Amino acid sequence: FCSSSVAQARRAVDQLRLEASVDRIKISIAATDLVRFCQDHSKSDPLLTGIPTSSNPFKDKKSCVLL
Repeated sequence: FCSSSVAQARRAVDQLRLEASVDRIKISIAATDLVRFCQDHSKSDPLLTGIPTSSNPFKDKKSCVLL
């Protein structure tokens, strides 16, 4: 082995050790929290409720007229 590949391997091992030491929550808990958040905020979500035409900044102000 040359010294650069040994150094690269050491960096990889250090990175893997760092990733292995990260505390993680269980998938079931994360999924439950995500569902609860979505349900709690669904009433104010414009993708679910739509945007009122009076407050829609992307709606054309005037109609298109063809000559």
